[in-house]
Amino acid sequence: MTAVAGLLAVLAGGAAAPDGFVVLREVDPGIGQDMRYAGARNFTGGVVDGYEEPECLLARPAAEALRRAQQRLRRSGRSLRVYDCYRPQRAVDRFVRWARTQDGPGDRATKAEFYPNVERDRLIPDGYIAERSGHSRGSTLDVTLVELTGREADMGTAFDFFDPLSHTDDPRVTGAARANRQLLKRVLSEQGFVNLPEEWWHFTYRPEVYPDTYFDFPVAVASVRP
Repeated sequence: MTAVAGLLAVLAGGAAAPDGFVVLREVDPGIGQDMRYAGARNFTGGVVDGYEEPECLLARPAAEALRRAQQRLRRSGRSLRVYDCYRPQRAVDRFVRWARTQDGPGDRATKAEFYPNVERDRLIPDGYIAERSGHSRGSTLDVTLVELTGREADMGTAFDFFDPLSHTDDPRVTGAARANRQLLKRVLSEQGFVNLPEEWWHFTYRPEVYPDTYFDFPVAVASVRP
């Protein structure tokens, strides 16, 4: 790909998704959803730009692979719950702006939950927040295990915990939490997902449908319908 073509492929705007994106709830309504950036429980403390509805949108192959993983897990008494799926570029831009500001009094609760051991001005240099995210290409998602009762499994840390303890194979994570991380990784890997080693919850389905394009349409059911 030439440099010019690469720049043109970096970002695709517009209000609608291209053909091939689906609403996960319509592919498998049994997969739980706790879409953190559509609400206040996330490291920014508020709804993030571009999240108009608490819905998981994905490229169809990724959604169908996740459905297969869900079927496999349910046979063993577990289920999946997603925290984030497709993420518009405007949301990534919001994360970057947030990371470049100083903590204020209203940020103490989010710091305690999500980044207690690192200062906000280190989140970009230390690689926790970046100016581009694979989520914007439509085949990446953040996911955890839950019991069939709905109770979240012990994964050793919370979702979006900015700390080396979140590394999938951190040796300090042992017992049930380590077993749960390995189970999640194994079941998703069997369906074509690749884990990001620094985040136990982060998986990308490969081959990606849109490996070079970062989309910016909003997270809303209407975005994937004509």
